[in-house]
Amino acid sequence: MFQTTPEETRVLEAARLQPRFALGAYEFVREAVTYASHVVYATGTHVSGPELLEAIRQLAQERYGALSRDVFRTWGVARTEDLGEIVFRLIGASILAKTEEDSIEDFRDVYDLDTVFDPETYWNDRFGSESSRGAARRSVSVDSRSD
Repeated sequence: MFQTTPEETRVLEAARLQPRFALGAYEFVREAVTYASHVVYATGTHVSGPELLEAIRQLAQERYGALSRDVFRTWGVARTEDLGEIVFRLIGASILAKTEEDSIEDFRDVYDLDTVFDPETYWNDRFGSESSRGAARRSVSVDSRSD
């Protein structure tokens, strides 16, 4: 039989209390906190709201790539404020901790999820735009001519 850890049970309860967001969103945010403190900022300690949001952006793009926007939409997450609400629900469930300086306001309008997770931008960032690929092809053909 499947057994959950006490922390997993608390995450499930936090998600049950706020069903507007899918369980996956709560799990992802919890993982993003670890990712932020150990990978992005490599401090192993507390990160601020904006730092966490940057780590969420990076982790989502690593994990979900061009589908990041769709994944967040499926979870019911449309704004950075939604991510802040999830963070504070996890704090309320004693899964995450906060300092006196931390506030839900730290998550307000930090970035637009539709913009940072735009699939076209994702592919352009990785492989260049069609016009830059065409220019590269033209320069290769010019450079490869023999006189």
